[in-house]
Amino acid sequence: MTQPTFFKPPVKLTLGEIAAMTGAQLADPSRSGQVISGVSTLEDAGPMHLAFFDKRKYSDELDRCYAGACLVNAKLQVQVPDRIAVLRVAHPYVALVTVARALHADSLRPLSAIGQEGIAPSAVIDPGAWLEDDVTVDPLAVIGPGAEIGAGTVIGANAVIGANVRIGRDCSIGPGNTISHALIGNDVIIHPGCRIGQDGYGYVPTPKGHMKVPQTGRVIIQNEVEIGAGTTIDRGGLRDTVIGEGTKIDNLVQIGHNVTIGRRCIIVSQSGIAGSSVLGDGAVLGARVGVSDHATIGAGAQLAARSSVVGAVPAGARWGGPIAKPVRQWMRELYAVELLANRRMTGGKPDSAISKDEDE
Repeated sequence: MTQPTFFKPPVKLTLGEIAAMTGAQLADPSRSGQVISGVSTLEDAGPMHLAFFDKRKYSDELDRCYAGACLVNAKLQVQVPDRIAVLRVAHPYVALVTVARALHADSLRPLSAIGQEGIAPSAVIDPGAWLEDDVTVDPLAVIGPGAEIGAGTVIGANAVIGANVRIGRDCSIGPGNTISHALIGNDVIIHPGCRIGQDGYGYVPTPKGHMKVPQTGRVIIQNEVEIGAGTTIDRGGLRDTVIGEGTKIDNLVQIGHNVTIGRRCIIVSQSGIAGSSVLGDGAVLGARVGVSDHATIGAGAQLAARSSVVGAVPAGARWGGPIAKPVRQWMRELYAVELLANRRMTGGKPDSAISKDEDE
């Protein structure tokens, strides 16, 4: 059986074009006309592929590689076999991604699931909605009254766009998304199954039970944000929930009401940010980070995976741990606890005695 391909056949580029595109220097100018039609790993690359090499630990794979060309920095260039054309560049992986984007431009954002343009007959669009030219709406999508959608945007199948939602130009709203109470900028990608703009989690305990707090804010998503599949972003209660320009959010992230996330932040899968917390520009949350309500994470701060944040993290800091603290302090504490546990288990014997007992 012929295997399916999910993207268009890539364009072909010469090494001369790749050098110009990436700022790389072709070690042998006579090979500038050599054609490349794909990118690959060192292990899998063939004569039509471009690979990259930026760490000595992959030297064995490089020795067995038969790529047509390899992006490499000046320090490691001498290790590339003569059979492979060398493109010397300061940051090989960045250059490879630049080439991959040119070869596979159709992979950069989700397109119509059925490959169509325009509005599917089964889409339900309220007469009060306003769509610019060149909007694609896939089957069974619903667009509510007063919604506005910019040119070049794709609304996936079964997506629901609520009343008065604004979506900018050249966005991709994946299948099965529900979006309400939201203003969305240009070039935004929202992958399938996201829930954006629903009630924030707000209740006041009373003798008669939990009294619901009205959630009257919005979700503001600025330009060039990307949101992974299954992520949920609650609308604000007393103020808007804001996702800053260029921020990239992974799958299965929860963002609570009134949260403000700065520009160009990175939030990795399964992280949760509780209400009214603030992330400064360029903050990074590793996988499964938990941020308590009203916390502040400074600009450029980095949180290790599975950290739990309470209070404030200084700008530029690197913190981690179940109660997050500076990484070096956390590591010293872990080491001290390990030493203490070993001593208790062995009755205070030195390490040499521990090793001897274990051998016996």
